[in-house]
Amino acid sequence: MQYRTLGRTGVQVSSLALGAMNFGKIGRTTQDEATAIVDAALEAGINVIDTADIYGDGESEEMVGKAISGRRDDIVLATKANMPMGEERNHQGSSRRWLVTELDNSLRRLGVDHVDLYQIHRWDPSTSDEETLSALTDLRRAGKIRYFGSSTFPAYRLVQAQWAAREHHLSRYVTEQPSYSILQRGIETHVLPVTEQYGLGVLAWSPLASGWLSGAIRAGQEITTSRSTFMPQRFDTAIPSNRARLDAVERLAEVADEAGLTMIQLALGFVTAHPAVTAAIIGPRTLDHLRSQLAAADTVLSADVLDAIDAIVPPGTDLAAHEKHDTPPALLDPSLRRR
Repeated sequence: MQYRTLGRTGVQVSSLALGAMNFGKIGRTTQDEATAIVDAALEAGINVIDTADIYGDGESEEMVGKAISGRRDDIVLATKANMPMGEERNHQGSSRRWLVTELDNSLRRLGVDHVDLYQIHRWDPSTSDEETLSALTDLRRAGKIRYFGSSTFPAYRLVQAQWAAREHHLSRYVTEQPSYSILQRGIETHVLPVTEQYGLGVLAWSPLASGWLSGAIRAGQEITTSRSTFMPQRFDTAIPSNRARLDAVERLAEVADEAGLTMIQLALGFVTAHPAVTAAIIGPRTLDHLRSQLAAADTVLSADVLDAIDAIVPPGTDLAAHEKHDTPPALLDPSLRRR
């Protein structure tokens, strides 16, 4: 396992982080299975566990808490807030009112007195940076969080938050958690240059592109991955963007074969090769999935392999741009771009 410094925090973290989104009803992973996955991940040298309040409506946090009982101090524990937790309109967002309340809920579910990294799951356009950063700064001073970060923020919002922290003399985001894979490279254009400029640690989620790069999806085979059962539109090869992904996967499989690598090793090795990326978040549903992903822990791709990947999916390219999660609201809502 490789270790890197998380931004400018001085905290040493593994280059693979364990994502817990699949713990519970999302991935149908039981407590015993989740505990076995955590055990194996820690034994392999992973020291970061990332979850969120929204995963299974708190179920993932509860399962993580039980799995890490008795060894919490050995783990860099991260969770997130901001997404809706129920029907109440104020049980979401990045207001002081909600963040203070929901952090206590997360701590209770996790069974801990603090988290190492508290992340704003998405940018909240209805809440000012000063409001959010002020609340997070106070929670840090209270000892309930050690650091805080953002997740899937557009580059311009990352910059604005850094300036807001400076202007109002508040603590700043020290990490960003973007989606990044061989098939979705758009963040190379704007987000990663910004994280490098401000010294942010980067925890990349979906490095296997929702299973497209797991090796389980190939031309001429029926797509039967877990994700495809509840997100079928993302895997319908009649859709041009999905066809483009499948074509890229076939060419990438040839690159992996020639290099003596699995598709998972190729995919994770690509993400962790970028100098701006601190760690790739893997989200196994089963122990077998974890083992296949741990095989990439020490994978270092050669320049020739990285060049071959660039030739298939050019730098800065998103093969499914419509699936991006950091699109400015005005591009999605016509009323926001018309007087």
